[in-house]
Amino acid sequence: MVRLADLSEAERKMHLDRVATLPEFADPILNRCKPLNQMRIALITTAGIHTQQDLPFDTMGSGMDYRVIPNDVTEKNLVMSHASVNFDRTGFQSDVNVVFPLQRMQELVSEKVIGSLAKFHYSFMGAIAPVTRYKDKVQELVGLLKQDKVDAVVLTPV
Repeated sequence: MVRLADLSEAERKMHLDRVATLPEFADPILNRCKPLNQMRIALITTAGIHTQQDLPFDTMGSGMDYRVIPNDVTEKNLVMSHASVNFDRTGFQSDVNVVFPLQRMQELVSEKVIGSLAKFHYSFMGAIAPVTRYKDKVQELVGLLKQDKVDAVVLTPV
C-alpha cells in the first residue's frame, strides 16, 4: 500500500478530497442471532476476483457490477482483474485465501465452527469511487443472499 506522503501533491489532494464524498451511515442495529455453528455464511470481497470463465471487471468503466463465485470453485479457477497501482497482488498469488478465504471457511464448516456456506459468494471491484451508485447492486445482492438463506457475510475489503 502506498503512503500518502509518497504521492505527488496532486494525487495526495485527490485522495484526501475523496474522503469528503464518503457516505454517512447510521449506527447499526444489532440483533440477536442464532449461534455461529448454525449460521449460513457468504463471502463478499472487493478484490476483483472472478472465475476464469467470467468477464474481467471493467476497470475503465463504472465498476458497479459484481461477479458470482460458486462455493465449489477451485483455487486454480480464480483470477484477479483488480486494477490499482496501489494494490499488491503478491498475497493473492501466494494464497488466494488472503483476499478470499473460501478454503478457510470450508475448514470451519468441517470443524462445525460455522453451520454452512452459501451456494454462491460475491466479488466486487475495489479501487472505485465510493459513491451511492452501489445502492441498486447492493439491494440486488441482498435479494440473492436472502434467496440462498444466508444469515451473515464475511467481508474482505481490499
